[in-house]
Amino acid sequence: MDNFLDILKNENSILLNQEADNWESAIAVSCEPLVKSGAIESRYIDSIIASTHKYGPYYLLMDGMAMPHSRPEDGVNRNAFSLVTFKSPISFPDGKEAQVFVVLAAISSEIHTSVAIPQIVSIFDTENIIERLVSCKSKKEIYDIISKIDLNQYLRKD
Repeated sequence: MDNFLDILKNENSILLNQEADNWESAIAVSCEPLVKSGAIESRYIDSIIASTHKYGPYYLLMDGMAMPHSRPEDGVNRNAFSLVTFKSPISFPDGKEAQVFVVLAAISSEIHTSVAIPQIVSIFDTENIIERLVSCKSKKEIYDIISKIDLNQYLRKD
């Protein structure tokens, strides 16, 4: 799996200042760039929503941040990420909210846990990252923030 930032650029998968009426539509908005690029199939969206109804929002990793994802066999065509910010926080059934969504599409569980998740954790471990990302007005601002975070330790060399 490539570097998080390279994937965002290659997939053209950053959307800023989006609007959604509820968490289901926020999931769809967040996945849309990856459907458009062909990285995932639209059924991936349905799978995330169905899993959330069944298990709750298991992908709320921290205050203000959601990492919606499902299983590789639920419509993943290639490894990819999207990063989407919303004008207002999106409320979930458990009362928690997220304003930054990072959709993860991984072709295997191994990629998911050993490469993708560590990169995302590293990014979101950055001080004030939610506020910084939400305040971005351009993709370039997002690129600038993420490019200052060293993700190389999480990338495979094979």
